[in-house]
Amino acid sequence: MLPIVYHPIYSDFPLPEGHRYPLQKYRLLREHIANERWPVAEHQPTKLPNNRLHAIHDQDYVNALVTGTLPLVKMRRIGFPWSEVLLTRSLTSLGGTLLTVDNALKHGMAVHLTGGYHHAHHDFGSGFCLFNDLILAADHALSHEGIDKVLIIDCDVHHGDGTAVLAQTNPAIATFSVHCEKNFPSRKPDSDLDLPLPIGTDTEQYLLHFLPCLSLAIAQHQPDMVIYDAGVDIHRDDELGYLNVCQEGIAKRDRAVLRTCHDLQIPVAAVIGGGYRTDQQALVPLHAELILAALDTYYPNWSPLP
Repeated sequence: MLPIVYHPIYSDFPLPEGHRYPLQKYRLLREHIANERWPVAEHQPTKLPNNRLHAIHDQDYVNALVTGTLPLVKMRRIGFPWSEVLLTRSLTSLGGTLLTVDNALKHGMAVHLTGGYHHAHHDFGSGFCLFNDLILAADHALSHEGIDKVLIIDCDVHHGDGTAVLAQTNPAIATFSVHCEKNFPSRKPDSDLDLPLPIGTDTEQYLLHFLPCLSLAIAQHQPDMVIYDAGVDIHRDDELGYLNVCQEGIAKRDRAVLRTCHDLQIPVAAVIGGGYRTDQQALVPLHAELILAALDTYYPNWSPLP
């Protein structure tokens, strides 16, 4: 069965009324998987210890977040009001991405039903990201025998600025970002490979540009593991996206990434990444394409559980 990682706290922390963060989509996606009786094995993570954050984050920044003393202006840049539950949720999701890496190395593929906090930098957070789980996960993967190079494939519509900067100090981590060129963040530091796409890019053009770059990134870096951010905010109806990709395009993108890695025997740890709709239920079939792609690729004879 496909390993998935989930914790109820992902959708269970207080936010102000009308907040744009799609808090309930994680719970809704997990319920959808259960209702469809897809053959998955669910793993529940534990909180990442605070000291593990120091591998990539500034100690003073970590301590200020842990103690709730980060200045209000810096919390506003993150986009959440501080709370103990927010911190617990964040550390649990970080533990979840690392657990996804462990499961991917064991089974070839695993999916985390949250993750993709790519706007978190060494000493500040931004864009709903307190800590950078993608870089922490890559660093964790590199501690395993036989993993000497990790490629982060970031398909979220927003450029992974924190990931790009943090990876620049570690030659064992390569980054490939495909994103909308005129979208958050305004400053986009160089990834190892960037594919900035114009506002309004449609499905055909997206795939026409993405697929060759996917092959190029893997050929250039020869990764022992891929960490895949499968953001669905490239969808044409996303409220923070600005691209014009349909659901079928998302499915083809996910299947291309997973099939390429499967054929090359590269383990994949995937996170579901971004997706922003007032109607959060509408995000579920988009994120579910990643689960279906994983089942069809790694378990081609799968069938729903009885």
